[in-house]
Amino acid sequence: MTRNVVRVGNGQGFWGDSARGPLQLVQGGGIDYLTMDFLAEVTMSIMQKLRSRNPQAGYATDFVAQLERILPHCKEHGIKVIANAGGVNPEACAAAVDDVVRRLGLDVVVATVGGDDVMADLPRLLDSGHGLTNMTTGAPLADELDRVQSANVYLGAFPIAEALAAGADVVITGRVTDPSLTLAPLIHEFGWTEDDHDLLAAGTVAGHVLECGTQCTGGNYDRWESVPDLAGIGYPLVEVAADGTFVVTKKAGTGGLVDVGTVTAQLLYELGEPERYLTPDVVADFTSIRLEQDGPDRVRVHGVRGSAPTDTYKVSISTLDGWRTTAQLTVGGPDAAAKARLTAEILLARLAEEGVVFPAEDCLVEVVGTNVLYADMLPEPATAPSEVVLRVSVRSTDKAAVNRLGAELASLLTSGPPGLTGFAGGRPKASEIVGFWPALIEKSAVEARVQVKEVVA
Repeated sequence: MTRNVVRVGNGQGFWGDSARGPLQLVQGGGIDYLTMDFLAEVTMSIMQKLRSRNPQAGYATDFVAQLERILPHCKEHGIKVIANAGGVNPEACAAAVDDVVRRLGLDVVVATVGGDDVMADLPRLLDSGHGLTNMTTGAPLADELDRVQSANVYLGAFPIAEALAAGADVVITGRVTDPSLTLAPLIHEFGWTEDDHDLLAAGTVAGHVLECGTQCTGGNYDRWESVPDLAGIGYPLVEVAADGTFVVTKKAGTGGLVDVGTVTAQLLYELGEPERYLTPDVVADFTSIRLEQDGPDRVRVHGVRGSAPTDTYKVSISTLDGWRTTAQLTVGGPDAAAKARLTAEILLARLAEEGVVFPAEDCLVEVVGTNVLYADMLPEPATAPSEVVLRVSVRSTDKAAVNRLGAELASLLTSGPPGLTGFAGGRPKASEIVGFWPALIEKSAVEARVQVKEVVA
């Protein structure tokens, strides 16, 4: 039977978000679907590396641990879970979830959505005429193929809805657009079709509001002093009707704030062209959104308009763009800022003596405590600070040169100005610079894969 209202909560805004979110949303019920968002562009590259070292790795391991905490509550209250925790290896993630399900003694239908990972297909795609041109620079990918670390297509909501229609209790995806996690159950529950552009746009907006977790319930909000109980901040949920109108709210008794201001702030997050918010399923017009306060901690959203999607998917490609590191020291006492700047000059001069020279555009010296965050906007403090933090960051395609910075740092404690401290944790080492290569690919070149299986204790 079709529900009148579908309640979707998001308990994870990124990999590293608090583990309290998912549990808060499922304890005691009150939602129909729990979504969990783990992926960022750099995350896919890290996961690809993990899988290259271990064929059973490459997914968000935190998800498996969290699922063990929440799955009994989900089963008790009939809550389905949708997460993009699969990363570059949804099948391995599903296998780990299978172990959890059996350990808990539950019967659960687990589905995976894949087909987004086109890393292995890149040579074939390029040979068949898909240029995968960099959307920012216009450069062709063929010249940079040896630097590619990962390549994933942003799939849409319909494959997830297909998994739900097949009876899935837990859906694990690879790379999909963030709003798809919320839009998919609405498609499934209300029977929205690919031509229901206004409805799909409304569901996309609901997903955009939820995707960063507590950013729409008062977290990271510029009027932070008006937000009550940030310590107990509530994770968000939406109550969506079949006509696409929805209410943004949070569970009773939790902290934070849901008002037109907090929801507006999240709507503007990562927004490029408001009239054309592109997704695989629809083009949403964010200028059509209407917001109304609908009671304490409740904001009603309506009026959303949409139009047909483009015939391409966006592809997130990561590349190895060299190496970087940051050396850091605390500098205290009289003339702390001047001593910090001298320390940086000494460090770079000693490296230059050995032929290690970083061009100005590849070297950044910061003296934190002197308004470096507001360089060229605010003057240095009128009163000289008695302590500052010196940060020297470099980048290069030469890993050994980058590592020389860290090797030379400790000697400054005895051969530099007085008042240096804060050297702990060993020498800073070179780490990879992951470049982002956005591209487009025709939808006809990509096929989503949905697999569903019942896991019985």
